[in-house]
Amino acid sequence: MINDKLLNPKSVVVVGGSNDVYKPGGKVLKNLIDNDFKGNLYVVNPKLDEVQGIKAFRDVNDLPQVDCAIIAIAAKFCYDTVETLVKQKGTGGFIILSAGFSEENEEGAKLEKKIVDLLNEHKASLIGPNCVGLLNQTYSGIFTTPIPKLDSQGIDFISGSGATAVFIIESAVSKGLKFSSVYSVGNSAQLGVEEILKYLDETYVHGKSAPVKLLYVESVNKPKMLYKHASSLIRKGAKIATVKSGTSEAGSRAASSHTGALASPDVAIEALFRKAGIVRCNGREELASVASVFIHPTPKGKNVAIITHAGGPAVMLTDTLSNGGLNVPAIEGPKAQELLDKLFGGSSVANPIDFLATGTAEQLGFIIDACNNDFDNIDSMAVIFGSPGLFPVYDVYDVLHEKMKTSKKPIYPILPSIINVKDEIEKFIEKGRINFPDEIAFGNALSKILNTPKPQAENIELPKIDKERIRKVIDSAGNGYLSPDKIYELLDAAGIDRVIEKVVTTKEDALAFAEKHGFPVVMKVVGPVHKSDVGGVVLNVKDNETIVREFDRLMKIKDTYAVLMGEMISGTEVFIGAKREDKFGHMVLAGLGGIFIEVLHDVNASLSPVSKNEAEYMIKNLKSYKIIEGVRGQEGINQEIFAEQIQRISALVEAAPEIFEMDLNPLLGNMKYVKAVDARIRIEK
Repeated sequence: MINDKLLNPKSVVVVGGSNDVYKPGGKVLKNLIDNDFKGNLYVVNPKLDEVQGIKAFRDVNDLPQVDCAIIAIAAKFCYDTVETLVKQKGTGGFIILSAGFSEENEEGAKLEKKIVDLLNEHKASLIGPNCVGLLNQTYSGIFTTPIPKLDSQGIDFISGSGATAVFIIESAVSKGLKFSSVYSVGNSAQLGVEEILKYLDETYVHGKSAPVKLLYVESVNKPKMLYKHASSLIRKGAKIATVKSGTSEAGSRAASSHTGALASPDVAIEALFRKAGIVRCNGREELASVASVFIHPTPKGKNVAIITHAGGPAVMLTDTLSNGGLNVPAIEGPKAQELLDKLFGGSSVANPIDFLATGTAEQLGFIIDACNNDFDNIDSMAVIFGSPGLFPVYDVYDVLHEKMKTSKKPIYPILPSIINVKDEIEKFIEKGRINFPDEIAFGNALSKILNTPKPQAENIELPKIDKERIRKVIDSAGNGYLSPDKIYELLDAAGIDRVIEKVVTTKEDALAFAEKHGFPVVMKVVGPVHKSDVGGVVLNVKDNETIVREFDRLMKIKDTYAVLMGEMISGTEVFIGAKREDKFGHMVLAGLGGIFIEVLHDVNASLSPVSKNEAEYMIKNLKSYKIIEGVRGQEGINQEIFAEQIQRISALVEAAPEIFEMDLNPLLGNMKYVKAVDARIRIEK
């Protein structure tokens, strides 16, 4: 619960405030004073009557009523202080900077919980403990620097790490970015990233609220809350980018299925961000670069004009954009010639538009006007303009600034000469503009944004399935792997097409299956988990003699108790799986199947429920998509059927959340059908 006393206090006390500005209690007080907090400011210091020119109280009991407390004292003294403030002084907002809580030991965790329980009881709000504080347009309740420029149309930034927040702010400020608020949530004892995002969603007004939200997340504790409010914000018009650290897994984990091995927690996080429409970044600099792109208008398409006076950066940017799936389309025709005639000899307008090191501010204006008015195949412009240090470039940046005011298409300024034209860049930033110092960082950021899907619809419609029949099977099953006949029941109830199969325990039944359904047939062991590894799969059986011989051999394989007879069909092997991930619900995965899944690991994942759009995205964004389309004369796979089967698996796990892990591997697909050939389903209630 976030209340107004935390966000807009009329009075603030720094408990542990001091004259030593190299300590958190001293620095946060200095920041409050230097950044002109308009309300009443108090200090509690047991040894002094005045601190940094502010009257100090020796004890919290002596304080008047106070809205918000910033606490910078030893952890062991925090509970008694909080209790006095919340019960006697009407304090509703708390920022505990102090460390020594759950991040340190079990005793600290108990103390932290005790404080949270007390604050919850009194409907008070807590940031921290173990944080650097809270910064917004009301007050600078933070003990770090720099304090960025604050603007309601800037950035709301939530960080799980105080030091990382500082480094990201430093990177952002140097590019010209402004902030609306900064929340360092520390241990997230009461308010974590998810709760802050929920508040930002519930109070968001497009055009008035900060349009960009940045997150630095070390752990996703409430993924469903994060998804709900992030996707809601983006649908309302906000833009969100996130760094999620801690993605690697130390060592390997044993898994009994392909899905289990592939569906790591980080795959779930990746799927969550994509489903919500969040742009995922890999580090601090990328986060700041993505935020810088966000601050500009969104281009209508992926076609970029590169306007440059230096060839090398333009070539590197062209490569980066092309590798990121964006286009640098050719510019040609009479209008291109008209533009070329206005430039110095040796210039090129083919795109990149190179107007040479001698290019002028006036020529830059001609180029931008032409890209806006004459070239319909251009959606945005990247302007690269630095200086070898021969002359000032104020006039160029002035033209750039003025053109950006009226341009119908986004213009991204890439100003790489951070030493030679340092003063000019500073002047440009003072006008409210942003600088991208590096063309590669810019190109990667723009590509990432334009390739991130929009958030999924709030209500996802899944195919109709026989839920009653599914529940009958699940309710009667115990934990562990289901028998083949139970798997058939579930697949049939979910409307998932499969090959005709039958489990047999005698040669006579095996022969009868072949007589009824015809040759060729497939024979597989029932019992061993990895059938191929033990020689338990026989394909293309064409006669009775082979059935008899192979039946005897298969039954002798360790752990085998029956043989699965199946019709032999042809097609490309694909895979669909599902895995329940703690807190996230089910992930659904799809890719190429058979041995390809083990060799290539080329799968995409989505969180259930999976929309039709998501299923299609999963298929079309596989590295092996060309194989699914059909390549070199090979028949492709019916993608509509494949996508529907992915959705049906999603519907199945929604109806049966007890399914812990399942593999359909392989399914065989062609233009007529996509049929499950082998399946395993594990139940954990």
